[in-house]
Amino acid sequence: MDKFAAIDFETANWQRTSVCSVGVVVVEKGEIVDKFYSLIHPRPDFYSRRNTQIHGLTRADTEEAPEFPTVWREVIPMIKGMPLVAHNSLFDEGCLKAVYALHEMSYPDYKFLCTYRQARKKIKGLANYQLQTVAASCGYKLLNHHHALADAEACAWIAREIL
Repeated sequence: MDKFAAIDFETANWQRTSVCSVGVVVVEKGEIVDKFYSLIHPRPDFYSRRNTQIHGLTRADTEEAPEFPTVWREVIPMIKGMPLVAHNSLFDEGCLKAVYALHEMSYPDYKFLCTYRQARKKIKGLANYQLQTVAASCGYKLLNHHHALADAEACAWIAREIL
């Protein structure tokens, strides 16, 4: 792929609408040309203990954060016309569709590609196909796993190697 945007969402709880952060990494001709990260005020506005243990974010972190539509207006021009790439894209695409519906926004039918599914097809013999494992097999050391921008960067690296 010549041009794509890797994306990662973190959620405050088990509901897909509860996106609390997003990371986006734009890649053109194999090079990272743009990055974006933002906290998002989640809906519903509560954090499950499990999710906080995973990514470290709490209600205090996002209390003053902008709502999804405000954040997404900054992302739209960055990703225009590009496929979106995510590790386990079913989750990230599901989150995006859920917050679009929640905010009664017209979903533009983004094209998603999945590095998780592609890694399972193209990289044999890994202990698992979690993001950090696949990234390491592609020569990328993921240092801040479950930070949306760090995960998007790892996904971008994987995508450059296997898509």
